[in-house]
This record gives sequence, C-alpha cells and structure tokens, in this order.
Amino acid sequence: MNTLQNKIIKSIKTHILQLSHKAKSSHIGGCLSIVEILVVLFNSVLRKTSVKRKFKDTFILSKGHACLALYCILFEKGILSKKTLLSYGENNTLLMSHVSHHVPGIKFSTGSLGHGLPVAIGSALSAKKDKSNRKVFVLISDGELNEGTTWEALMFAAHHKLNNLCVIIDYNKLQSLTFVSETIKIEPLIKKISSFGCEVKNINGHNILQLKKALKLKNKNKPRVIIANTIKGKGVSFMENNIAWHYKSPNARELKKALKEVNNA
Repeated sequence: MNTLQNKIIKSIKTHILQLSHKAKSSHIGGCLSIVEILVVLFNSVLRKTSVKRKFKDTFILSKGHACLALYCILFEKGILSKKTLLSYGENNTLLMSHVSHHVPGIKFSTGSLGHGLPVAIGSALSAKKDKSNRKVFVLISDGELNEGTTWEALMFAAHHKLNNLCVIIDYNKLQSLTFVSETIKIEPLIKKISSFGCEVKNINGHNILQLKKALKLKNKNKPRVIIANTIKGKGVSFMENNIAWHYKSPNARELKKALKEVNNA
C-alpha cells in the first residue's frame, strides 16, 4: 500500500469514528469493512469525465446503512465540503443516515436492502443499449444474498451478458443480530454465483493490490461478481467481528482507544 492510500484510509476511518461518536449513529462496523473497497474504486477505478468531480462510470452503494463511509470518500475526493461532512447527525443535514441521492456524487438512495443491485443492472443494460462504454459498479452486503431479488437480478444480468457490470459483495460474515451462516446459509457462494452465469473472483477485501486487479480486470462476456472477504469493524480490535458495532456508537473512552489504533496502524 502506498503512503497516499494509507493516509486516505486512515483519514476516512478517523472521520467515521469521530462522526459516529458525535452523531451517536449506528453501523460503524459495516462502514469500516468497506473503506479499502471505496478507496480503490474512487482513486483507481471509476473513470472521470471532463467535468470536474464527475465520474463517467456509475457507482451504487446498495448497503445504504454504510453511508458514512461513502460520505467520507466523497469528502476526500472534493465532492463534499468539510462543512457538509461535519453536519452529519445534525438537524437539517443533507447527509441522511442512509444513502440519499440528494447528496452530490450519489446516484441512488438506498437503505431498503436488495434494491441497489436491480437498479445497477438496469443502468448497465441502459448503457449497453446506448452503446456507451460506461461501467457500473455496485457494492452489496452479504445479508442481501438472503433476498430473492438479488438472485433474480443476477440471473437477469447473466442472461443479458452485462459485461459492463461489476458486483462487489462485502462478505464480512455478520448481519444484523448474528453471523450470516446462522441466519441463512449462503455457502457454497462461489459455486452458486458461477452457476447463475457470472464470473466470480474471491479476494481479500482489505488488500489493495487484489482489489485493484479484480476491479480493473476486463470482463468476459458476462457480469463479474467479486466476493470481497472483509472484517466487520476492520482496523479497531474491539470492534472487529463484534456484532454489537452494527448498532453501537463509541463513547469518549472507546473513541480515544479506536483513534489510537487507527493512527498507529
């Protein structure tokens, strides 16, 4: 990992911790699990247009409860101002607690899980019909794999050979109240997704080099699904793989300890 990327990752994690503490907001664990994915996407993958701070490619965060991580990367890219970012959790803020399309840089409001993927597929199909080389990236949670719409959408994408679509699964193995495996068993995941007609890549979702390679790889004549194996609460020892941090916000003591770990990483 280069120095600049490490600096950005630390900055995003610091803001997630500080703003979660200030706003007393939930979902900090799921925000921390996708930081590296967002950094690679916005720094190395999504192509820019000639218009300042605009991207040619489309990104949709289907797991809308991890909005704070997305707000933080949009700040790092100069799309959101510091004033707007710091308004998170305040009255009348533009930054809702689930992703909102009213926020600059965000295409689609999400929060009800399972909706982001079908919309992303519609966007990819539209680009195909328009003969555009625009690519569509969508980041979904592993919990969304419990929903029928997810699998119907994957079948549809494969049927239409949407090789301009890349689906990233944040496979942190925890959802809501317990482990994914205890809620609804989704394994064998690689075989299942492959059988639906998609190209599958199974990677470490915190490894920058693996993320770049998987996200930049030219698709074959089918959609690509990246299983990004991640750790919920990544970077803060007492939050990692701890379901409590799906709901808790850090108190002052916990914030101090967490910030120290992030800064010393």
